[in-house]
Amino acid sequence: MNVQIAPDWKALLQEEFEKPYFRTLTDFVREEYATRRIYPRGSNIFRAFDKCPLDRLKVVIIGQDPYHGPGQANGLCFSVGEGVPFPPSLRNILQEVADDTGAPIPTSGNLDRWAEQGVLLLNAVLTVREHEAASHAGRGWEQFTDAVVQRINERKQGVVYLLWGSYAQKKGAMVDSARNCILKSVHPSPLSVYRGFWGCKHFSKANEYLINQGQTPINW
Repeated sequence: MNVQIAPDWKALLQEEFEKPYFRTLTDFVREEYATRRIYPRGSNIFRAFDKCPLDRLKVVIIGQDPYHGPGQANGLCFSVGEGVPFPPSLRNILQEVADDTGAPIPTSGNLDRWAEQGVLLLNAVLTVREHEAASHAGRGWEQFTDAVVQRINERKQGVVYLLWGSYAQKKGAMVDSARNCILKSVHPSPLSVYRGFWGCKHFSKANEYLINQGQTPINW
């Protein structure tokens, strides 16, 4: 299959693209884009990979599925396009960055700047219908993104995994904690942020680990 994704990731995941479930998933997604309003736009489905080269990968952040409001999803979990108001979870994430590192809260919620430094912002499900959260769950994306995490775990070590909430923590359970840094907390949504996301200091802890590994820290 001719999947449009960055060449380094394509080489890593090519076996997955040839499996029957992925062909079925592709047929479903194409039909959905042809008949419904789906986010993100088709060219951005694999944008998280395109913006974060495999050889520069330092941090993995796992989300659930894309934002389902108009103009929000841009292919990176928790991220929105330029000029789009911050969704609540993103606002809480950026507030924790500010509290943890002293960095000012940015005017843009576009997290390309993180991805380009080696942060893979990976949703478990890569597409969604407008105004229908989790509408593409259970169609095969989860199997694909499980394989992504597994391949990273096999190929790389010294990676920081930020696992926020039980969903992300289950998805990251396969990661070898002896060879990587796994940081867990509750999800940054308004429903749970006060139960441990505030004050988790994951961003400074991630950088401390990267520095100890001889890597350049992330400018959050």
